[in-house]
Formats: sequence, C-alpha cells, structure tokens
Amino acid sequence: TEADLLIIDDLGTEMTTQYTLFCIYNIINTRINRNLSTIISTNLTRNELRERYSDRITSRLFGEYKPLIFKGKDVRSQKLMRK
Repeated sequence: TEADLLIIDDLGTEMTTQYTLFCIYNIINTRINRNLSTIISTNLTRNELRERYSDRITSRLFGEYKPLIFKGKDVRSQKLMRK
C-alpha cells in the first residue's frame, strides 16, 4: 500500500471471501487516506460492483475514483476467432 502508483487489474475476478473483501477494503481505504494514486480496472458494471462488494467498498470506489469507460469489442475473442 506504499507504492506511488498501484494498479489493481481486473477487480472482480478474485475469489470472494471475507478475507479478500477485508484486504480490498483496507488497500483502497489506506490509499485514499494517504492520497496515493490507484488505477482499478474491471469488467463489472456499477450494479455488479454493488452486488459483489460491501457498501464500505463501493462507496469509496464511486466517491473517490473517476470512472473511465472503454467500449469496444473484446480483442482477445477477436484474435481467437481469426485462428
């Protein structure tokens, strides 16, 4: 949690256990409190994030982070179709 920039890639693909939820909350909350930069990528919608994570996590995600939405076709599936 001390890095100048932390990138959390593909949030939502981890196993959902009490321990992982505890860790995610602590990482996000600590980084917000210390004003450390964090980039989080996910394929989940806002509603899917709400369903998967507690209000403690989603309120921080939605309140402290600016969403950048990328739309387009899945590059990996397009490559598979070409094979």
